[in-house]
Amino acid sequence: QVQLEESGGGTVPTGGSLTLSCAINGRPARTYTMGWFRQAPGKEREFVASITWSGVDTYSDSVTGRFTISRDKTNNTTDLKMNNLTPEDTAVYYCATRPLGVSNYGYWGQGTQVTVSS
Repeated sequence: QVQLEESGGGTVPTGGSLTLSCAINGRPARTYTMGWFRQAPGKEREFVASITWSGVDTYSDSVTGRFTISRDKTNNTTDLKMNNLTPEDTAVYYCATRPLGVSNYGYWGQGTQVTVSS
């Protein structure tokens, strides 16, 4: 069984920064991609960023240049560093994982709330 746990959420003012962390417990696939998603009130969940086993990172247009995803393979963790936050970034942030070659994210965390005050 694989479990993901996010941490690091909170409330920051516009222009502030936060770093979210995601820890994977259990036995994930040998090689896997880590992703971050978010869901704002009244909106569908959307992709934020991902990083492959080989370190290739991808970002949504709305966060490119402001967010950075990283991972620690040894400790099975991934971080999402968020800079220059705006109220539009307010959402519950989720981390997820999928094995290499699989298109769907099969394991998800419970989410952590990020609130950006104006």
